Amino acid sequence: MPTAEEITKHHAPAPGQDPWVNGPPAPAPIAVVDYDERWPWLFDVVARKIRAALGDAALAIEHVGSTSVKGLAAKPTIDVDLTVTDPADELAYVPALSSAGFTLVIREPDWHEHRCLQLAEPNSNVHVFGPDCPEVIRHRMFRQWLTEHPEDLELYRRAKLAAASEISAASGMVMDYNKHKEPVIRAIYERMFRANGLIR
Repeated sequence: MPTAEEITKHHAPAPGQDPWVNGPPAPAPIAVVDYDERWPWLFDVVARKIRAALGDAALAIEHVGSTSVKGLAAKPTIDVDLTVTDPADELAYVPALSSAGFTLVIREPDWHEHRCLQLAEPNSNVHVFGPDCPEVIRHRMFRQWLTEHPEDLELYRRAKLAAASEISAASGMVMDYNKHKEPVIRAIYERMFRANGLIR
């Protein structure tokens, strides 16, 4: 299991690192919409596609991110955490997922060997990590925290809407949107970590 230090450490990309496999996406308006009751069902669709493609090589498939939190506004993109034995061994899972319609878009060896694949229908991001990855634990904790703390859910909702409005007006990218809401996310994480005894 990861240590408290590993779980509470925020990721900072290495200077000059380009994680995009085929180049970054073109700027596009950021749409944050009200919670959609179909999102859990759409996750199930994606999970079944992954399971059909990988079988037992998919050690765990979890719905994470904003669409996994009931009542939270979000970009209508299903975020999935996929655990495999070794994310760096792309031949063990990327070809099979590619055949099922997924496209490898991000490769980040310095961040728990993270890989991200996208699926157009349902619109989804599949984040690939290894067993006992600190980031997967963080995602589960954040999902649970927002579910149990409506005040932070509302704070995060407002931050997301403000970020989407500002970044869309400036013709920014999703990365800019994520950066804009980062201070609110970090503040929520700090409360969550303190409440769980991971930091003092």
